[in-house]
Amino acid sequence: MAKLSRDDVLKLARLARIDLTEQEVETYANELSEILQYVEQLSTVDVEGLKPTNQVTGLKNVMRKDEVIDYGYAPEKLLENAPSVEKSQLKVKRMIG
Repeated sequence: MAKLSRDDVLKLARLARIDLTEQEVETYANELSEILQYVEQLSTVDVEGLKPTNQVTGLKNVMRKDEVIDYGYAPEKLLENAPSVEKSQLKVKRMIG
């Protein structure tokens, strides 16, 4: 299955809803075939005894308690600096066209 035919590329393009020119069909057939050959090559590698790697940085999810911190400011006082407020919330221009 390492070599994709023209029909395979056209089927993939149709599924992805992409219009391709004849030149693009030929280009993608070659490029995708090379990718599939590489994946086939990877599948032959001996990985016996190797641990799966799903995190390479060593970082772990750090959880903390969800605590309310009082910074000494009342919400009403902070909203005094806002250009426009409605029902104790910031009022902004409509974002959706």
